[in-house]
Amino acid sequence: MAALAETSYVVELESLSVRYDSTLALRAVSDVVVAGEWLGVIGANGAGKSTLLRALAHLVPYEGVVRLDGANAAPLSRRHFARLVAFVPQKPELPQQMRAIDYVVLGRTPHLGYFGVDGERDRARCASLLERLGLGAKVERTLATLSGGELQRLVLARALAQEAPVLLLDEPTSALDLGRRVEALELVDELRHERGLTVISALHDLTLAAQFATRLLLLHEGAVVACGSPAEVLDETSLGHYFGARVQVLRSSDGELVVIPRRQSERKP
Repeated sequence: MAALAETSYVVELESLSVRYDSTLALRAVSDVVVAGEWLGVIGANGAGKSTLLRALAHLVPYEGVVRLDGANAAPLSRRHFARLVAFVPQKPELPQQMRAIDYVVLGRTPHLGYFGVDGERDRARCASLLERLGLGAKVERTLATLSGGELQRLVLARALAQEAPVLLLDEPTSALDLGRRVEALELVDELRHERGLTVISALHDLTLAAQFATRLLLLHEGAVVACGSPAEVLDETSLGHYFGARVQVLRSSDGELVVIPRRQSERKP
């Protein structure tokens, strides 16, 4: 890995819990995500992945402590917090008549001056991100004219424009085709190395999680049931138990892990 940027941040979770009415959606999750690491959060639907990310993004009340580089994140102002943490939600707000470039420039808001006016440098950074995400020709288009995959890349560009040292991604590639998924995650990984980003992402695609995350955290019913390298966590028996599905874990010719779902019943001739 390239040398980490001076703004790299360690993210500490201490007994993080979230309750929705009488339901305990997250159960005393503790972990330390080192600066520059990519933590992949995996688990079946309802396991608590989105809840964990939303708690880290200060979007839901939580019990426990979140620390950024050793400092409690709870007392931070919204502006200060936005300079440190960027979040890509599953269902972002998308003003249909806004132009693509203007939407991405919103990511620069925490860095703007008193009058909140963006400058040429801000727009140049945003245009560069759009180009790297294959949206260079769409900068003047309104959001209403973009496809679902283009909108998802646009949301990612806005988060990256924040230039926060911590990036939270909640299923950032669910609307993208296979090629665009890899392309978007490759960009995140490139910027992780360039800027020393600390990345925490929820991913349904276990093969992509294995390829990009340096460490995986498996949730079940809001609790951590496994944590470690992809090779340690992606165990066929464990995945079968917690996902309720038959899977096969293979290694490709270049050594990458591949998770293949299998039919529940034997195929009839």
